[in-house]
Amino acid sequence: MKKTVFFGALTVAGLAAGVAAAGTLDDVKARGKLNCGVTTGLVGFAAPDANGEWDGFDASVCRAVAAAVLGDPQAVEFVPTTGKTRFTALASGEIDMLARNTTWTFSRDVDLKFEFVGVNYYDGQGFMVPKDLGVSSAKELDGATVCIQTGTTTELNLADFFRANNISYEPVPIETNAEAQQQYLAGACDVYTTDASGLAATRASFEDPAGHVLLPEIISKEPLGPLVRHGDNEWGDVVRWTLNALISAEELGVTSANIADMAAAAGNNPEINRMMGTEGNLGEMLGLDADWAVKAVSAGGNYGELFEKNIGENTPVGLARGLNGQWTDGGLLYSPPFR
Repeated sequence: MKKTVFFGALTVAGLAAGVAAAGTLDDVKARGKLNCGVTTGLVGFAAPDANGEWDGFDASVCRAVAAAVLGDPQAVEFVPTTGKTRFTALASGEIDMLARNTTWTFSRDVDLKFEFVGVNYYDGQGFMVPKDLGVSSAKELDGATVCIQTGTTTELNLADFFRANNISYEPVPIETNAEAQQQYLAGACDVYTTDASGLAATRASFEDPAGHVLLPEIISKEPLGPLVRHGDNEWGDVVRWTLNALISAEELGVTSANIADMAAAAGNNPEINRMMGTEGNLGEMLGLDADWAVKAVSAGGNYGELFEKNIGENTPVGLARGLNGQWTDGGLLYSPPFR
């Protein structure tokens, strides 16, 4: 089994090294469309609506990048990927970036030759059980059957947690969140484990969300964020600073409601002016128009607006900002300066 994983990693790394030689920014401009890898469907993060239009917190990052590069947040081809297919899709060049609740880890960064451009959601692995199971802690799950997506950090964390607590479990391998939901609701597994945000999003789609409990244990660090291939630094800069623009815009009070006015003329805040392109040449440095950040934020709003609209406490997903608050509010969100 270890050999299979090792050679799989080598294959992905080899693909990434070959494709990265091309200039992704030029490719996207020439194509007139951004190919963005997303999940196969996770409410609030990335999922198609009744009309087949993709929306959600992660999908909004794709749209912001498309707006920054192409001036059109709709110029995105969303490519659904599973835990197993996502890295091959990125390494092979099928997609230009991946924005799919993917955890930044050492091996993915170094061995698989990907570049995580930042964190758009600080998460941790949790557990969901039916309320009538009568369990109040993950340490009470000895002998449980557990639905788990293969090819994920979740799989490894689960094994570590049960081993550390000297309890046993029976894994029920699944490929997608939709399959996990189906199996879990059908009683094929006692427990579903994945990132806590994913559990909240999945529970929100149930007919009876109150019939299911998220257990208190968070057993890992899962910094989730967009990633690109190693070796194409110019494209990595574009995706990184688009995410930073969304984060900085919230910190600096730039919103979808006031951004047009702020972009029309330079104000008193030099950092806002530089980000808006009313002074300096940051856009030129990226190979983009001067108002690239204006277009990115205008696509759906700043980080806080995207969070509240898609996954915040007033949505069915119901997530509090917590660690994902701005650093000025005690959270971990922090963008390097625009200068």
